[in-house]
Amino acid sequence: MRPIIGITGYVMPATWGVWHDLPTALIPHDYPAAVQSAGGRAVVLPPDDEDTDVLRVLDGLVLAGGPDLDPALYGAEPEPLTESQPERDRAEIALVRRALELDLPVLGVCRGMQLLTVAAGGRLHQHLPDVLGHEKHRPAPGVYGEHEARFTPGSRIAALMGDDLGIHCYHHQGVADAGSLTVTGRAEDGLAETVEDPDRRFVLGVQWHPEYLRDRRLFGALVAASTG
Repeated sequence: MRPIIGITGYVMPATWGVWHDLPTALIPHDYPAAVQSAGGRAVVLPPDDEDTDVLRVLDGLVLAGGPDLDPALYGAEPEPLTESQPERDRAEIALVRRALELDLPVLGVCRGMQLLTVAAGGRLHQHLPDVLGHEKHRPAPGVYGEHEARFTPGSRIAALMGDDLGIHCYHHQGVADAGSLTVTGRAEDGLAETVEDPDRRFVLGVQWHPEYLRDRRLFGALVAASTG
């Protein structure tokens, strides 16, 4: 049987057919397609902060991208450009903390990497242009930034990526302190692009969007770790 991979989802207004701006539980199709192409069975998880029991039936977890995290999760006050979804934050922080306790394989994508970091006691930069002085990580609405990352030799991400250093990203926040996680990749401007926990079965966070190209290296590694 294919391993069951949960993917955290959004609740957003959506329009299709005769329905307009209907609150909808959704996820970009690239996420389940990437899981499926890597051999997993994708299940979308709408925000639910009642409990984390769904982890009992999952073999692995993808923490998908999305809006900013509530700075209260890492002991900070919100800055003017920070926009969060408290319901999703409450549900996902509980989910990832329990997943880490269970040693469930986890892949964090963009916001998901930031969520992993906060769960590990880290903190975020709330608006990167104020820190880095440029907009290269989110050049325009709906346009991915393209640049290269450098990976730590011997790390999991270095083994997965090989000589391919190009990444596609879209974010205005980033990791300031990785907490108990290890930073194993950085952009040319020094921003953390990858975090890992070498003491667990599979915990990997990437600041870019591997689902955009349905990267079978990263999703395949998650599925492999979730098998058996």
